[in-house]
This record gives sequence, C-alpha cells and structure tokens, in this order.
Amino acid sequence: MMGHGAVGPDVRVLAGDIGGTKTRLAVFTVRGVRLHTECEAVYPSRAHASLAEILDQFLHRHPVQAELACFGLAGPVRGGRCETTNLPWVVDATELKARFGFRRVALLNDLEANAWGIRVLPPEDLKVLNAGTAQAQGNASVIAAGTGLGEAGLYWDGREHWPFPSEGGHTDFSPADEPQFRLMQFLAKRYGHVSWERVVSGPGLVDIHRFVLETQGVAAPAWLAERMERGDAAAEITRAARGHGEPSCREALDLFVSLYGAEAGNHALKIMSTGGVYLGGGIAPRIIDWLEGSRFLEAFWSKGRMEQLLRDMPVRVVLNDRTALYGPAVYMARAERGGQGPEP
Repeated sequence: MMGHGAVGPDVRVLAGDIGGTKTRLAVFTVRGVRLHTECEAVYPSRAHASLAEILDQFLHRHPVQAELACFGLAGPVRGGRCETTNLPWVVDATELKARFGFRRVALLNDLEANAWGIRVLPPEDLKVLNAGTAQAQGNASVIAAGTGLGEAGLYWDGREHWPFPSEGGHTDFSPADEPQFRLMQFLAKRYGHVSWERVVSGPGLVDIHRFVLETQGVAAPAWLAERMERGDAAAEITRAARGHGEPSCREALDLFVSLYGAEAGNHALKIMSTGGVYLGGGIAPRIIDWLEGSRFLEAFWSKGRMEQLLRDMPVRVVLNDRTALYGPAVYMARAERGGQGPEP
C-alpha cells in the first residue's frame, strides 16, 4: 500500500478498528510507507463486555509481540479515554498499557483513524463521484455512514494532510423541504433530539423506511419484514431496493442518499474541503449505483451561493473496508518515528 509519510525503521503495531457492530484487530509491520499484515481477526463487538476481553482472546490466539498499540473507536477521545457511542464500553489507554504490557498505547476517534488510513490507499481503492477541479488542494474531509455517522477533517499544511477528529454527526438535523421536515417530526417523537446520525446511518435508513411506510399508510411486504427481522435490517432494505425494486425501499434509499449528500456538503463547507471529500464507512461502497445517480451530488452541491465551491471539490468513495484498520498503524508508526505530535 503506497502513500505519504516519513520512511524509517520497521515499526510493529497492534491496530484496531472498534465499531458498534464489529471489532477488527491486526498486527502490522509498517515498513516505510507499506503495511505488512502479520495476523488479523474480527470479533462481534456486542458479544463482548470490553475491548480488553477481545484483546485477551486475540493475543492468546496470535501471540505476536507488539510493543505499540493504537485503536480507532467510535466516540470522542479525551485524555486517552473513550466512552464509545454505540457500545457500552469505556476504553482507557493507560489501563490497556498496564494490563497488556504495551510500551505505548494511543486511542483515536474512528474517523480520525479512517483519515490516517486514506493516505496509504492506492487509486483503485477510491471511486470518483465528482472529479472537481484539476490539482485540487487544501483541507479535506471524511464522512462515513455505518452503525453511526462519523466525520473528520484533514488539515492541509501546504505539504501534507493532518487528520483531526470531529463529532459533527451528532449536530442537529436540518430538514431542507416539507418531506424532510415531516421526517424530523417523526424522529423527534421517537428520540427527542434528532441528529444527522439519526438519518444518515444504518439505523437511520431503517427509521427512514418506517417513516415512508407510515406516510404511505402501508405495511412492509411480509417477505421483507421477515428478512429484516432475521438479519441486518438496513442491508435488507438496500437489497430490496436494488434487487427487487420494492417501492418503499427505493423511496427510503432515495431519501437517505439525498440526506447523505446534504450533510457531506455541510461538513465540507464548514472545514473548506477544497482538497476533497471522502465517503467512508460500510454503507457507501454497497450503494455505489445510488450514489452515482443525481440525488447525492445535487444535494451536496445545493448550497446557494456556495454551489460552485462545492462543485469544485473532488468527491470519492473509499472502497477498501480496512482503511480504518490501516489508520491506527499509520498513525502510531508516524508517532514512533517522531513524525506526529502529542498522542490524542
């Protein structure tokens, strides 16, 4: 995997991508700007009481010596500690360091980790939705819908990008038209506060589908209701929209994509992402055909007097689902070589 960054001695890192649905761990040897995977495993997050419990299992099965560890987590990281947003976990870097004997442990917000991982992706791992201007340069942003909605920025210092975290997905949802206003009212009855994460996420798509059914005064087809009950409800809605052309699912996915585009544009404006916008997370690669339609970019561009600024920004979908796992390894290797500032 090629990318930017200082070349130095090999660095071995235990890296983790800790999500509300699954936890992925790997040991990487970082050689210059290449990552070599020594071992890797995936665990269902909610089947475990803590990250430490998963690490016990991983290190027992893969007794690879790694003095450095870095984990990307869905939630705000403060003082080396994170209360995960979509899991009942508290992760503390100092406690992990003492328990497992690591020399150094760092915690990153999961989207900050994603941003670090992007720098080692080859061009074929990125799908272009909007080319933007030639030689686009400046700050960049990452927005990722999955179990939740993550957002992060990449500050451009004139030579390279430096990722920084954000909790922008939890800001207030702002409807743009009458149907979206009714959606907000529908969600407010259920949740009280309605954030962008409530609409642009896997659970958000499920709620949008419920809203569509209620608005139409119909029930989901029996076969769809059964599949949603048995499996991943959001994934089943997507499959039904794409494979079966199920009307309520198509309408829900259309609305979801428009909202995704609108919030991607909001985030891009707030940090002046003239260097590009990246769509990460698990959902975007699965709905590439929907994102390539007009709805996403029309909503992304629809910012009044700022429309041309948005049209000039490159927009790409991150296709590699291991990007958020690469990021902690990239970050820690930089930190170990002295190429990064204080740990988060």
